[in-house]
Amino acid sequence: MGRLSRSAVALVALPGVVALGLPLCLALQEPGSGGPVYAGLLPVAAGGLLLGWCVREFHVVGRGTLAPWAPPQHLVTSGPCRFSRNPMYLAVTAILLGWAILFWSRTLLAYAVVVAAAFQLRVVLAEEPWAARSYPADWNQYRRRVPRWLGWTG
Repeated sequence: MGRLSRSAVALVALPGVVALGLPLCLALQEPGSGGPVYAGLLPVAAGGLLLGWCVREFHVVGRGTLAPWAPPQHLVTSGPCRFSRNPMYLAVTAILLGWAILFWSRTLLAYAVVVAAAFQLRVVLAEEPWAARSYPADWNQYRRRVPRWLGWTG
């Protein structure tokens, strides 16, 4: 399987399930109560564009994918990664919050909060230690320069 195919599979398997498949299944289980639903389109669209940009950076610059089974060969510090060490997780969280607004769903809001908490744990317990081992010199410099999220260092 080529690198482009691996990137596509990773996109569908990971954020595709977390940010699209599961939320839409949850939304179908809960009738909406109305509200400013169209306001949810903005975070869904913005998150989708940000996610696409990140996947491109991982593919072109990092020469890998967002998936742990085919990680980037190089530390990606360009594109959205100049502003946050975890822009893909921010993108998925924005999409999930957008779905919660779009469907006016407390269940989807709770799902977004749980997923965001899981992202924090994954980043702190797995991804950052892996990056420190995989790219020691580059990682330490990058970690000091770019916040984990947006303005929150760690």
